[in-house]
Amino acid sequence: EDGQEYAQVIRMLGNGRLEAQCIDGKKRLCHIRGKMRKKVWVAQGDIVLLGLREYQDEKADVIMKYTADEARVLKQYGELPEHIRINDTDVMFEGEDKENQ
Repeated sequence: EDGQEYAQVIRMLGNGRLEAQCIDGKKRLCHIRGKMRKKVWVAQGDIVLLGLREYQDEKADVIMKYTADEARVLKQYGELPEHIRINDTDVMFEGEDKENQ
């Protein structure tokens, strides 16, 4: 939908926040909604749906977390690009070099 974007979690920042790489190529600071906070555990490498903020492009809110099976289905339907790896804790996008190694 308009105002929503798929993303992959790059790293957890604590206090209900995380950094995610969106499908549109931008890195955004994201906040996990209170409704999801204690019920759905988000980890590095997970595919999430973000609600974009009209007034802050660099920030977003996590609306939903997809399971690995759901993410594979999204990839088959062409919603997610081919270069995104599902079920990887080492998040890396095609064309990027590994950092800190």
